Amino acid sequence: MDPVAESKLIENRRQLFGRVSTGIGSLALASLLNPQLLAAPQKSAAARGALPGLPHFAAKARRVIYLLQSGAPSQMELLDYKPSLKKLHGKPLPDSIRQGQRLTGMTSAQKSFPIVNPPFPFRQHGKSGTWISDLLPHMSKVVDDICVVKSMHTEAINHDPAITFFQTGHQQPGRPSIGSWFSYGLGSENADLPAFVVLLSKNTFYQAQPIYSRLWGTGFLPSNHQGVKLRSQGDPVLYLNDPAGSDRSSRRKSLDALAELNRLREAEIGDPEIRTRIAAYEMAYRMQTSVPELANTADEPESTFKLYGEEARTPGTHAANCLLARRLAERDVRFIQVFHRGWDHHSNLAKHVPVLSKETDQGTAALITDLKQHGLLEDTLVIWGGEFGRTVYSQGGIKKYGRDHHPRCFFVFFAGGGVKGGMSYGETDDFCYNITADPVHVHDFHATIMHLMGVDHERLTYRFQGRDYRLTDVYGKVVRSILS
Repeated sequence: MDPVAESKLIENRRQLFGRVSTGIGSLALASLLNPQLLAAPQKSAAARGALPGLPHFAAKARRVIYLLQSGAPSQMELLDYKPSLKKLHGKPLPDSIRQGQRLTGMTSAQKSFPIVNPPFPFRQHGKSGTWISDLLPHMSKVVDDICVVKSMHTEAINHDPAITFFQTGHQQPGRPSIGSWFSYGLGSENADLPAFVVLLSKNTFYQAQPIYSRLWGTGFLPSNHQGVKLRSQGDPVLYLNDPAGSDRSSRRKSLDALAELNRLREAEIGDPEIRTRIAAYEMAYRMQTSVPELANTADEPESTFKLYGEEARTPGTHAANCLLARRLAERDVRFIQVFHRGWDHHSNLAKHVPVLSKETDQGTAALITDLKQHGLLEDTLVIWGGEFGRTVYSQGGIKKYGRDHHPRCFFVFFAGGGVKGGMSYGETDDFCYNITADPVHVHDFHATIMHLMGVDHERLTYRFQGRDYRLTDVYGKVVRSILS
């Protein structure tokens, strides 16, 4: 059979509804090409693209900046102070503490599991008296703005499923990322920039875990909700500039003609992804103006670079990406994700952790301070953390000790966006190996973020292959004790 004729005969439920709603689709396209065409004068920009009924309730945060530390920072070296480890240094981890926990292949054959006390001092800072490592001198100045959750735990013990779990709520690839869920449910507050933007910091560690684009993908959600990665070299987005000899007028005519062809095709076969493609072309057109302006930090005063450090002048550094995150927050981008790699230290941890801490410390603290100075911290939720923790015992010899993967307890911290500052939540035992109070699962982590954004995590769903899916699957509870 002729493939064109065959395509006309094949019709699924989605195409059927698409045909029925052709009139509505035409109106949607018209409003996309001219956003003010059908907009009521009093309509808020905050509702642009949001699902009906969302947000479910008043949000405390309007946007999220998620600083994901890939590789898993060690909790003992940074923010979970355990003075008891000084006396335990070099002694084997008791079986009563390990409780037969599964180990990775990197330490399962070890004959002993000697405890290692971190060689870096801790001190109390701020009015809250929060204990923080000397490796984080800049963060020590903003401890009263952060909430440290020390009782995070997860199910995955290897990097890829663990980071996929944090990004999508599931250990296997294929589910929508957290930023995509927010783009899908809450829409965008800026018509000229994507609702979900991704920044990758330059990697300096030779054994860093890879970062895959599926971590900001849409899974089964419409593809226009995927994260848009801004590059640190060359044009922030590929093909952002018009071809040589082309001008904005001819570009506009080309896009209008292409939109008309796509509209005709969409009316013919009813594939909703065609409408998504039209929206993507229009967003790309608007980004030709908005992205260069966003990425050009020349308009920032010298005080900004004093705050973030000289590294903020170098595109792709963590400090530069933190500055870009603030600029994106100013422009009401809904979800901003910054990936920083290199925390996977199975040996020579005492050598490598100071380097990674220095790379992230000043930029992170500056971001919190800067948001606060701009009046944005109150409704911007900042998150910092990895995919799991590290073992209290040494991988390999104590002199050049490393730490293996540890999913049972680790930390993340929050700032702003409706979270109490200057507090710690959850407790771990003297070995920093098991949680003793207030455990927080990854699903609880997601449920809490969604709650702060005005979303009931049980009600934001998407039907796919006959089932209603959500970010938290069938689990998750909001950690209300940390909410302001």
